[in-house]
Amino acid sequence: MGAATAGLRSYLALAGGVAADAVLGSRSRDLLSGLGAEPLVEGVRLPLGAPCGPPAAADAVPWAGPPLDELVLPLVLGPRDDWFTAEAPRVLAGGGFRVSPASNRIGLRTEGPALARAREGELPSEGMVLGAVQVPPDGRPVVFLADHPTTGGYPVVGVVPAAALPGAAQARPGTPIRFVPTRGVAPVSRRR
Repeated sequence: MGAATAGLRSYLALAGGVAADAVLGSRSRDLLSGLGAEPLVEGVRLPLGAPCGPPAAADAVPWAGPPLDELVLPLVLGPRDDWFTAEAPRVLAGGGFRVSPASNRIGLRTEGPALARAREGELPSEGMVLGAVQVPPDGRPVVFLADHPTTGGYPVVGVVPAAALPGAAQARPGTPIRFVPTRGVAPVSRRR
């Protein structure tokens, strides 16, 4: 396959799938709990499952990836934007954020200006949708991606609509980010 020429991640599908041992019905690694198969490292050999049905034609679905100059993320404010100062939407829209090297499948972590809170304290942990933008105590937004948890008590300033998340998941560390805050309703994302 070679290294990704744009973006950060590549995907490979195999007839019959990977026949690794399932943990709780999954062959994936849960990054937060540490459950599941060990992370892949160079030289590991994976067992393949038996293909079923006629073989599919080989195909590739190239995707150009996010633009390298700036990742622009629409952001529907809420449900906890009232926990931040009135300046927070302007800080988000002003740019100055970059993708942190600490980003992973859990979330796109940011480096840059901190969002100032108008309220102190923490919230009970809440379930969040894909694309929720949580703001931990350091004030730097985290965009929840595929393996996201509940909030852990930190307020969520808004939600990035599902259509913008593939670019967020593929953005390389150091990529500049600009949020475009709006009021309204984010489209519902459905996991498959």
